[in-house]
Amino acid sequence: MNDKPVVLIIFGTRPEAIKLFPVVHALRARAEITVRVLVTGQHRQMLDQVLEIGEITPDYDLNVMAPNQTLDALTARLLTGIGDVMDAEKPSRVIVQGDTATAMVGALAAYYRKIPVSHVEAGLRSYDIYQPWPEEVNRKIIGTIADQHFSPTDVSASALRAEAIADSGIHITGNTVIDALHWVTEKIEARPQLASGLSELEARFAGKRIIGVTTHRRENFGEGMESIASALSAIAARDDVGIIFPVHLNPNVRKVMDARLGANSNIAMIEPLDYPHFARLLAISHIMLTDSGGVQEEAPALGKPVLVMRDTTERTEGVTAGTAKLVGTDKDRIISEIFTLLDDEAAYSTMARAHNPFGDGRAAIRIAGLVADACR
Repeated sequence: MNDKPVVLIIFGTRPEAIKLFPVVHALRARAEITVRVLVTGQHRQMLDQVLEIGEITPDYDLNVMAPNQTLDALTARLLTGIGDVMDAEKPSRVIVQGDTATAMVGALAAYYRKIPVSHVEAGLRSYDIYQPWPEEVNRKIIGTIADQHFSPTDVSASALRAEAIADSGIHITGNTVIDALHWVTEKIEARPQLASGLSELEARFAGKRIIGVTTHRRENFGEGMESIASALSAIAARDDVGIIFPVHLNPNVRKVMDARLGANSNIAMIEPLDYPHFARLLAISHIMLTDSGGVQEEAPALGKPVLVMRDTTERTEGVTAGTAKLVGTDKDRIISEIFTLLDDEAAYSTMARAHNPFGDGRAAIRIAGLVADACR
């Protein structure tokens, strides 16, 4: 019979997997803890790629996604599926990360069973419940339930204190995405073939400055995506630029981009990248243009300026430090800010050399120690 405390780590999307696989490794290195990994399959294909490179074999896989699934249907499937696993495992503690439906429901299912919750990447706030949507509210729900809050920065810790969360439960750890980036970068150095799939594009755009693009946020669907596509078309008209754009699988993104950008020779619209190839894209890009949260943390670790196609961000530290700038989805603003970084060497250097506020690559070790202490 296993008498060691069981820690159940729950995740379902690619960003969660990236930020939690270092925590899984750090906890599994501790003999006094039994680790169980539950994945929900909220991002099926993209999740599996990270599991492979992160060397994680889940103990449970709910595979919850269905075509055109609504958020309430997804939430209901997650709640019953995660609850069944908790009833079988009876964990001493549950770990969730970030702001997805999986994370929020994982915390809620644990609360229904009075199981304590540790929240990795706690305290991020945009202070607008519809941007990012529904992630802002998901985070606030988890923050109400969790008793351990692993904040990446002083700013996120201060946000939790302002919500009357006890200081004893708040721990500033840095962001585990930096741990993951170091991990995969070392793997690529040892085995370059892991990220060799971009070689043809690197050759095609030789002598040009590469702009890496990612976009997938729900609040940008429709008019926002149309505006982003128009901006990319105008930027790609420059002879000195090549755009590499891994297009998200969501049809709300694909239909717009295929229709508007498919014939542009200066834009390489490619399938979503696995994690090693995405790390390589960060490395070869001159600028990252994104509406993603994680890219705001990852790109500065490699000295790459980030222009954020959102009106608000829950990662204000990057904006304050100067590694990121909010540009929204206005076509003219995106074009203007990209051209400034391309044409003004001083403006580029200011962003590229700014200190990355998101961590030193040892967040997972700190988190594992704090979780182990709480399980004693």
